Parts: sequence; structure tokens; C-alpha cells
Amino acid sequence: MRSVERKMNAMALPPIIPLEVLFGNPDRLNVRLSPDGAAIGYIAPDEGVLNVWIRSLAGGDDRPVTHDRHRGIREFFWAYDGKHLLYLQDRDGDENWHVYAADLKTGEVRDLTPFENVQAHPLAVEPERPGEILVALNREDPHLHDVYRVRLDTGECELAAKNPGDIVGWDVDWHLNVRGGTAQREDGGTEIRLLEGGEWRTLLSAPFGESIGALGLTPDERGLYVVSSLGSDTQRLLTIDLETGEQSVVASRPDVDYDGGAVVHPTKHHVQAVPFTRARREWQFLDPDFERDFTAAQSLAHGEAELVSRDREDRLWIVAFSSDTDPVKYYLFDRAQGQGRYLFSQNRALEDAELAPMQPVEITTRDGLTLVCYLTLPKGVEPVRLPMVLNVHGGPWHRDYWGLDPEAQWLANRGYACLQVNFRGSTGFGKAFVNAGNREWGGKMHDDLIDAVNWAVAQGIADPERIGIFGWSYGGYAAMVGMTFTPEVFAVGVAGVGISNLVSWYRSLPPYWEPLRAQLDLRVGSAETEEEFLKSRSPLFHVHNIRNPLMIAQGANDPRVPRAEADQMVEAMKSRGIPVKYLLFEDEGHGFARPENRLTFYREAERFLAGVLGGRTES
Repeated sequence: MRSVERKMNAMALPPIIPLEVLFGNPDRLNVRLSPDGAAIGYIAPDEGVLNVWIRSLAGGDDRPVTHDRHRGIREFFWAYDGKHLLYLQDRDGDENWHVYAADLKTGEVRDLTPFENVQAHPLAVEPERPGEILVALNREDPHLHDVYRVRLDTGECELAAKNPGDIVGWDVDWHLNVRGGTAQREDGGTEIRLLEGGEWRTLLSAPFGESIGALGLTPDERGLYVVSSLGSDTQRLLTIDLETGEQSVVASRPDVDYDGGAVVHPTKHHVQAVPFTRARREWQFLDPDFERDFTAAQSLAHGEAELVSRDREDRLWIVAFSSDTDPVKYYLFDRAQGQGRYLFSQNRALEDAELAPMQPVEITTRDGLTLVCYLTLPKGVEPVRLPMVLNVHGGPWHRDYWGLDPEAQWLANRGYACLQVNFRGSTGFGKAFVNAGNREWGGKMHDDLIDAVNWAVAQGIADPERIGIFGWSYGGYAAMVGMTFTPEVFAVGVAGVGISNLVSWYRSLPPYWEPLRAQLDLRVGSAETEEEFLKSRSPLFHVHNIRNPLMIAQGANDPRVPRAEADQMVEAMKSRGIPVKYLLFEDEGHGFARPENRLTFYREAERFLAGVLGGRTES
């Protein structure tokens, strides 16, 4: 009877969405207006590899300005000299990013940070100094990033600010001067410091468990925009006077944190709007003119609108619209005319696909916490006793959001319910919620996932005999925890770039994570003083409990979760005669950037899940 039921359900599902459409290269993304408003830049495939393209506003003259033929480019920004585009690239996923300048006329590419085994973080380009960029480099000490001023035309590189030993983030003004930074203390606390006349002064201090960070100077340069949880459970956007330390609240909500991505005027430098997200994103407007124009722009399409780029004169905007059942669509909006026009979508093929809605749901844990989750159900079939995949987000200090999630659509299209859980430790829901995850890797954080599964079963949505667990990074760790700690719950698991042994992982962290080690000690545990505790929370030491199929995927060059984490788990399973499927990609890091590798992974994962849970496959 069960096989007949599955066959009937498969017949009722919408047509198969090809893996190439879901996980291949998008058509266009990261769309950015040039500072003068004369051109649009974006990332798109060129001979199958993602590169940077430009076009006029009218279009029809699109051309690539980079010509990578291997790993592709995913992040770029305009320089203010009118001559260059700048972009980032690493080597096969090693995360030693280099900053490159591409000449818009000649096509010549210059590596602005040509240093081996050095990681570059671009900090700022500004119109006052159009021929320069500030870049943070761990050139002198692999543990610390200093700030360098680099010329775009010659590549000349000079030290602009020396790291005193504990700065993990730099603050730069619109004159392209270093004004301070965020320091990580040895006790796990955080400080916002100002750099004045070569001397450092602490402006704001927070103990471990609190969150503070600088957003930028206020327009009069007498204050600093600061994100802070001090005096509140949730992160608020404040201003703090640089001389007196007086604080004023700019925007806040009692139920959720400031969500990042505040809209700041490009030349007047004041905050115009602030986003907050519980289940869906909502805006608090601080500038009436901006609110008027943004409201007009929102009428161009359905979905959640976001201002992703604008010219220096603030005349033209690029607005992106996100939806759970439509690819991101980009519009050009003219503020003066109050009108806009459609440019293109991120993935044209998905416009024709039958996509499944993503439904926000709230689930209560066994100890009374509320988890904001997202449920995506297959179309065309009754949501009764379906096979389900628990898709666990990475971080873990991150969160799931509403929108078009390719993995959720893939799973739903193949016949699975997909449940995504913002378990304790996830960000966005206040410091108490984040701190509830301290020292709970493989503990209460995993209990939350089990509680979510039990909710889906109790609702009649999920078949308790056909539950899978899937995830990347922390989600990969969670998948291995699920298969080893609660093998009775999960019929199958897929773990991507996941930690198998918290002790070996702790001892192999990249050097530039060293300033954050005190935070890791307090949030996860210390391998130096609590080895047995970390072993108790590590899947590697519970391999003997595995009773159902597990698939592991790894990038060989991953600096965050080294290859050894996958190798030792696979070896431990094989030595006990436990079957395991292992995919190792020699040219990838923490996640798979090359489309051919992504497609290989998802094709194998699809077959692996279907072999146990009974869902559909493309072929």
C-alpha cells in the first residue's frame, strides 16, 4: 500500500525542476550601478564561468570585463576613478582572498594584493580619494589584519594602521581614514575603540554574551552609529557621542534584533531606514523622503523590496524584489520621475517553474523557547505523512530567512517536506536566545531540532519512518550528530563540510581566527581544558551508533572545516564496517563554488535521499 501511495503522490507532483536550473549558474546577480549612474555592473556566466559584466542603462551592449575560466567571481564593486572595477577571488576555496582591479577600457587586470598565503579584506573606496582603496591584510602576522592604502593604478601599497593585537574589525570614514576598530578581549568581551592621533581609546565596552559593533560616523562626525544589545535583550541601532559617550536610540524592536543592512545616504551619510526580521522583513523609516520614494519603488513588483545600489547623486536606484516563489527580479527606479522599469531576473528559467510557497511557522521547544521556522511543502499532494528533510542552517550564529531557497525548492519538488529551524544559538532573536546555545552544540541545540521533527510528526505532516537530516558547515555537524546521537529519528543523513571532532577542529582553526578563540571557548568549549566534554559532543566518538545511511561531502581546501574532519569520520565508519558515501572535491573549500561540482553533489545527494526516503530524482 505504501508503494502505491508514493507512486500516486509522485504523479501528482509538478514537473521536475532540473538541477541545472536550481544549482547551476544564475543568469545575473550582484547588480550594481556605477557611481556616475551611467552604467550597470553585474555578475553573469561567460563561457560557463561567472564573471563581471557591464552595460549601459539602455542595455543591449552588455560585455564582460573579466575573463576568469576556472572558479568564477562572486563579489565586485565599482571604484570611484571611473576607470576600474574591483573584485575578490581566492584560490580553489582557500579563502586567502586577493583584491583585483580590472581596467574598464583595456581589460587589463592587476592583483592589488599579490601576497602568498595572505588574506585581503577590502574596507572602503570613497569619492574623495578615487584612486585608492583601503584593504585589511594579515601580511605581517597571519593572526592579525593591518590596514593598507593601495593605489589602483600602480598597486603601490603602504601601511595605514597597525593592528595593536586584538582588532577584529576596522572602522573607516568617508575621507578614507581609519577611525577605529572592534577589539576582541581575552575574556570574551568586546570593545569599540577610537584611533586618535595614533593612540587607541575605548568608546564602548561589553562583556561576553553582549553584542556591540560600529556602523559608521554620524553626518556631523561627532558621533558613531552603533549596534548594541547593552541594556536590551535585542540589538538596537544607537548613536553614541564620541566625546561624552551619550547614547540615543535610533531604531529598535523588543522581539528581534537589528537585522543588518541599514540604508545609509551615499553622500549625506545619515541612516534612512532600518530592517528588522522575525518571520518576514519589515522596515523602520527614519527619512520621510526616502520612505516616500521607497514606497513608490515597492509598487513596481511583488515580494520584499530592497535597495541594492544607487548612484552618487541618489537619482537612480536598483531595487531587488525577493519572493519565496519567484527568482530575484531587478528594477531600475528613477526617483525624480517616480517611475521604474524592469531590468532582468536572477534566474529566468525559475520563472516558469512551479515553485512551492515557504510558510513561516513557530514551534515551542520542550523547555519553552519559541523557534521561528520555515516549512516548504511539495505542491500537488496532501501534506500528510510525507517524507521530510530537516535542512539545518550553518553558522551556527546565523539564521534562516523567508525567500526563494534553492534547497527547499529542490526538496519540495522531489516530494519531500522541507523544515528549516532557527534553533537556539541562531542570531536575530535577541541575546538570550543566542546565549541559550552556549555550550549546547550537540546538546539543547540538537534537542530543538528533534522537537521540530516531533512537531511535524504530531501535525501529521511527516512520516516518522522517513525523516532525513541535511546541512552544511554547522548544519553538516548537526547532520552527523543526528545520525550518531539520535539514530532512531533519522533514516538518512547528508553532511556537507561538517565538523566530526570538535577537539581536532578546535586545534586546526586558521590563524586569523585566533582573536576569536575566547568567544569559541565560551560558546562551544575549550579543547585545552575540556577535551572530554568536546569529545562527548563530537559525532566521531559516537560512530558505533550509526544504523542508517550517511553521505559526507568535503572541499579539500576548506580552511574553516579542514578535510581531516571528513576523512576521520569516513575512516572510522569504514573501520567498523559501516557503509558511507564520501564525495571529496579537490578544487573546493567551505562550500562548492564551481557549478559542475555543485551539480555533482546535488545529483548524488538526490539519489542518496531517494534511495531511503522514496522521493523523485531527475534521472
